[in-house]
Amino acid sequence: MHIREFAVETWMNAHETQCEWNLAETCVASLTVQELLDLVGKGNSVLDDLLPMRLTYGAIEGSERLRAAIASLYETKSASDVRVTHGAVGANALVYQALVGPGDVVVSVLPTYQQHYSIPESLGAEVRPLWLRAADGFLPDLERLRELARGAKLIALTNPNNPTGALIDRSTLEEIVAIARGAGAWLLADEVYRGVDQEGDGFTASVADLYEKGISTGSMSKAYALAGLRLGWIVAPTEVLSAAMIHRDYNTISVSMIDDHLAALALEARDRVLARSRDITRGNLAILSDWVAAEPLISWVRPRSGTTALLQYGLDMSSVEFCSRLLEGTGVLLVPGSAFDMDGHVRIGYANAPDILREGLARISTFLKGL
Repeated sequence: MHIREFAVETWMNAHETQCEWNLAETCVASLTVQELLDLVGKGNSVLDDLLPMRLTYGAIEGSERLRAAIASLYETKSASDVRVTHGAVGANALVYQALVGPGDVVVSVLPTYQQHYSIPESLGAEVRPLWLRAADGFLPDLERLRELARGAKLIALTNPNNPTGALIDRSTLEEIVAIARGAGAWLLADEVYRGVDQEGDGFTASVADLYEKGISTGSMSKAYALAGLRLGWIVAPTEVLSAAMIHRDYNTISVSMIDDHLAALALEARDRVLARSRDITRGNLAILSDWVAAEPLISWVRPRSGTTALLQYGLDMSSVEFCSRLLEGTGVLLVPGSAFDMDGHVRIGYANAPDILREGLARISTFLKGL
């Protein structure tokens, strides 16, 4: 099987351990184990749970406790609708392996995480891109989606969107569901940033609750600030979960029992964990917004959710050159827009500690003034 190089991961692998100021990071500032235990009210007593734990493979589908905690993030789901995976990256891959094959049509809303077009391409599918436009607030053109969806096996989107931070609200999601239903297509929503909307309780609707053929993938990495657990999930109809489990048996078997346990603790105390995340994302987006307003070479569509923004720069250079020169000259790491087939842009992650964001932005300003 041939597959395209995963551009954003290749860039991060090459540079994220060498930079001084990482503004390419997409996770909310990561929790330490101690911070997590303090948030969930366990303190060091968690050892009472872990020390007698026999480290077998554990529950292959994910523990009942964890799957119930994940199901509680949805309006209509129960533990039986959930399967635990090795991160959302594993969840997405399993969905495509389970549903997509040669000759199938997949509509992918771009820009997006590269899994959602490169994996179906590698499986022999025809991928029809629906490009988001800044003029539309990086929201999908529904008439164009309706055209592209004819004959489609699956429609894929990220909501909140990576890399733009755009958010499809419930009413628009319902229109997208109607389009998918009319085409008889599965609707896959990668919802890893769900929970940190800029308004309200932070949660928008999930397609898994809105559509009988809706599939939601999520993880502990982004909004929950626990990427080190490497734990994600699929919420989907039984036939999808059963097909995904066949493939999962070949490449995962189960996730770590310790990761399962810590994820369950975090989700059972999600109000406190997400309150911290929303404090960071909302406060930091205000800092970033003020910075963009003061930079004549930078423009954007202000994110409504997530942890990332897509910045357009008014310079005659490729995004790889921009990011490489910035890193070399200032120690600040961004992701070139070319990793999302959006040259002339860069992706910034703004959910790190506020002092890191401020210093990184100050250094970018110095870099821009020197061009």
